[in-house]
Amino acid sequence: MSLALDAARIAAALNVLMLLLLLRIWVGTYREIRAPLTLGSIVFAVLLLAENAVALYFYFNAPAMPSLAVQVMMLLQVLETVAIGVLTYITWQ
Repeated sequence: MSLALDAARIAAALNVLMLLLLLRIWVGTYREIRAPLTLGSIVFAVLLLAENAVALYFYFNAPAMPSLAVQVMMLLQVLETVAIGVLTYITWQ
């Protein structure tokens, strides 16, 4: 279970870093063009950043969780990392 929890922690930390990078890019873009889609992307990133920050906090401070819950949360965090990674790659291009 410790390996799954460590993987979830790493994935959540990567998500936070990538979301901060996306926010930096999107805020700069919004300042230039004021597009509603960019503003929506900023709001989306802020909410997802909050979710990942809370998850990361609980991964380090929560009491023991059932093994199945840890494995499922790890899977969700890793899938989210892949999705945010794709979004970061596309945005960076």
